Amino acid sequence: MTALATTPVKGLRLVQRDAVALEPAGVPGNRAFYLIDDRARLVNGKLVGVLAAVVADYEAGRAGDDAGESRDEAGEAGDGGGEAGEGRLTLTFPDGTIVSGAVGLGATVQTRFFSRRPTARLVEGAWSDAISEFAGRPLRLVMADPQTGGVDRGRGGVVSLISTASVARLERVADGREVDPRRFRMLIEVAGPVAHEEDRWVGRNVRIGTAVVAVRGHVGRCLVTSQDPDTGIVDLPTLDLLAYRRGLPTTEPLAFGVYGEVLDPGRVAIGDAVDLV
Repeated sequence: MTALATTPVKGLRLVQRDAVALEPAGVPGNRAFYLIDDRARLVNGKLVGVLAAVVADYEAGRAGDDAGESRDEAGEAGDGGGEAGEGRLTLTFPDGTIVSGAVGLGATVQTRFFSRRPTARLVEGAWSDAISEFAGRPLRLVMADPQTGGVDRGRGGVVSLISTASVARLERVADGREVDPRRFRMLIEVAGPVAHEEDRWVGRNVRIGTAVVAVRGHVGRCLVTSQDPDTGIVDLPTLDLLAYRRGLPTTEPLAFGVYGEVLDPGRVAIGDAVDLV
């Protein structure tokens, strides 16, 4: 395993990790939050690319702080309200502005998350206003239901994986232009398999570190892969480059990488082996 990456808020920049715990609901804190519009529809990087420029950090389970405390570069702070005790969330914006505080939860809202209709809790405090101002549109931050999480495919897809050889294959299609694997927003990157060997893992189980994952399907790709992973600016015609993947017998069209479900929880770390069971 060569890379691990998570983000506490879906759509925000991925953060590299040295090790994570894989649990049935996924990596604790990964996609624990997401953004919705005024109609409670999911808003992600595909709709607002600049979200990739915002870095989130989340420490779960820190109670007793003031919810929604915010501070700028000068360290000025203000308190929010709400039911606290759900940990501490920090957002860092490109201009250096930091919004940080204990998470205060408000009302329950039914959201539209692709084809699913999960319930979530509104997060009270300064985060929604700060993200809305940055994105240039009204957005609300919500905390995902811990049973379903904020990943695209629910518990059946909490693990996503791609091989370095597959990325290298795409680079050859792109005439040698470097392709940052973070464009694909995968949890795990592995070295060793030949290009797209992971396609053949669908329907089988793999051991990753001390965890066992059932690979359930292929990850179909969308416009977000065309965006620079640090800025969200479209700078690579990834979907056009992936034309060589069209027409394959995959579970989703234009597939690049695979997703799976955690069967046996465990710890995974950089350098761990990934083997078929």
